[in-house]
Amino acid sequence: MLAKRVGELPVGSEWIFEPKWDGFRTLVFRDGEEILVQSRDGKPLNRYFPDVVETLQEQLPSRCVLDGEIVIATKKGLDFEALQLRLHPAASRVKLLARETPASIVFFDLLCHGDRDLRSEAFQSRRKQLETLLSTAKPPIHLTPATEDRSVASDWFHRFEGAGLDGVMAKSRLGAYEPDKRVMLKVKHERDCDCVVAGFRWHKKGEGTMIGSLLLGLFDDMGALQHVGVCASFTQSKRLELVEYLAPYRQNALVNHPWKSWAEHGSAASEPGHRIPGGQSRWSQGKDLSWEPLRPELVVEVAYEHMQGKRFRHMSQFRRWRADKNPRDCTYAQLEVVPPQELMEIFARDL
Repeated sequence: MLAKRVGELPVGSEWIFEPKWDGFRTLVFRDGEEILVQSRDGKPLNRYFPDVVETLQEQLPSRCVLDGEIVIATKKGLDFEALQLRLHPAASRVKLLARETPASIVFFDLLCHGDRDLRSEAFQSRRKQLETLLSTAKPPIHLTPATEDRSVASDWFHRFEGAGLDGVMAKSRLGAYEPDKRVMLKVKHERDCDCVVAGFRWHKKGEGTMIGSLLLGLFDDMGALQHVGVCASFTQSKRLELVEYLAPYRQNALVNHPWKSWAEHGSAASEPGHRIPGGQSRWSQGKDLSWEPLRPELVVEVAYEHMQGKRFRHMSQFRRWRADKNPRDCTYAQLEVVPPQELMEIFARDL
């Protein structure tokens, strides 16, 4: 079941609110000794999270289906980058990471128990049955907090962000579980930031004729331009228009470009602490990440949700060009820093 984004928490007595976890959404199926941990796109995750599978075998009833999120919790909050590292082809590497950064799983819905298909039942009923099922669960299995109090949910929205939580979910008390339908609501953080445009990628369906995304940078305390993410939410007409708009900034772009060595050597290793615009990740395997440099003279205002380390956790949204802004003023100092809210209340025995 999916969620539709809204601008604020809904009002009324029909809603149950939960924190929005920033991890790997997963369905867990158990039938006797068989366990399948399945990703949102239907792929098995068992081999990447042997620690989670072992826990599920020990604690779940012999026949059930649950909906939840795999996360890695640290004293500083949720660590999505550590979670991504688990998607490694070498079993020995996965086993090592499972010991060094063990994962947890947070459940928020129950779809089947025994031979009973619960998807048509009201969410408030499924929630009560989930609470009973997990009443004796031990870490790293957790039940997500839930409240019917909008003021509590609002407090979560602001207080838990520093711990890496993604926002707040709102679910209808009487709602059935409807796969592939956006019947849940999600409220996520959004802020503005001025970034240097230091490059771009062609659109996959229009190389040379349409812009796919803009590569964004911010200057760190040492004066180095760090690649922080991309902006790619454009209409087709805007993609065509950007080709002409960016053309002057492509001239002699590499002469003094701060990412010159990366452009010349493709996805070779970068200096410590630097992120390569064309670098492959486990999420981008097989994608064309080649990019075109631009003289770092343009500034764009974008909307972003939150930071993961020194980069945007999700794709940012184009707002407007800032011709009045000096690129050197695009630093990390402009970002709002939210103090980490410890996850001790939920993960006390894990950390």
